[in-house]
Amino acid sequence: MSEDDRSPRYQEGMKTRRAVLGDDWVDAAEARKTDFDAPFQTLITEAAWGHVWSRPGWTRRERSMVTIALLAALGQHDELAMHVRATANTGASAEDLREAMLHVAIYAGVPAANHAIKIVKCTLAEMEGEGEGE
Repeated sequence: MSEDDRSPRYQEGMKTRRAVLGDDWVDAAEARKTDFDAPFQTLITEAAWGHVWSRPGWTRRERSMVTIALLAALGQHDELAMHVRATANTGASAEDLREAMLHVAIYAGVPAANHAIKIVKCTLAEMEGEGEGE
C-alpha cells in the first residue's frame, strides 16, 4: 500500500513525524521496516504522530519537552536520544531540557534523571559536532 492510499490520519502523522524527526530519520526507519513490524509502524504513525503530536493546543516545543521528560522517567534511553536529536526541529533548547531533567529528578527519581542527563549531554554534544561541518 502506498502512502497516498493510507488514511488521512496516517498521512497527517507522517507529515508531523517527518517535521519532528527529519526526513533522513524517517526514511531510514521506513527502509528498515519489514512485514513483521509494518503494522506497528502504521500504529505509531497514526496514533503518536497523527493523533497526539498533530493536535492543536501545544507547540511542538512543549510536546518535545514533555516527551523527553517521560522517556527519561521511564528509562527509554534510545527513544530519549532520538527525541533529543529532534529538538533541532521542535525548538526545545538545552535550557528546556535541563529544566525537564530537574522535573524528572523530583517526580521520577534522581537515578532516572542522572542517567538521562548523561544521554542528553552526549546527544547534544554529538549534535553540536555535526553542526561544525556546515
